[in-house]
Amino acid sequence: MKKFALAATLAVAASASFAGGLEEPIVEPEIIVEETSGTGAAWIIPVLLLAVVAAVAAN
Repeated sequence: MKKFALAATLAVAASASFAGGLEEPIVEPEIIVEETSGTGAAWIIPVLLLAVVAAVAAN
């Protein structure tokens, strides 16, 4: 009878230790960095256009 009581006590203790085992996993949001500035070569087209206009005006 003592073994039965010990087994029952251990079974209750073991089930209580697993009682809160299911919990939602913590998911951290993914950080996305978006560049808003243009390329460094964006000034080349207006300068070339200005040079062509200046060359046409000089002739």
